[in-house]
Amino acid sequence: MKFAIQVNTSPYQSNAGQTAYRFINAALAQRHQVFRVFFYHDGVYHAFKYATPPDDELQFNAQWSALARRSQVDLVVCISAAQRRGLLCSDEARRQGKQDDDLAEGFRISGLGQLVEATLEADRFIVFG
Repeated sequence: MKFAIQVNTSPYQSNAGQTAYRFINAALAQRHQVFRVFFYHDGVYHAFKYATPPDDELQFNAQWSALARRSQVDLVVCISAAQRRGLLCSDEARRQGKQDDDLAEGFRISGLGQLVEATLEADRFIVFG
């Protein structure tokens, strides 16, 4: 089965992102495919490179980055939601005249078209948060 996932809440607002992460790992372990994970609304906070929670807390962006490296899961961050929250990749920062590059490894910024494509390509679309 091919899944598309959407994460809508920040890592510190609810456990929805962690639940999505665990679901994805379980699905991959069962040899299912995860076509794309789309981070929308406050879910974009999972993609901040410089988020530094205390050492005794989960390192969400590092977990997602490791998942992308390990399994080639496409981690897409909504560009509009990201800009509203101050998350810029290097290309968009240059375009905006800023020096930021806040996007964690393994994530990429794109538009809602990527979400639409994911829902069309997947057998199941699941929203967390």
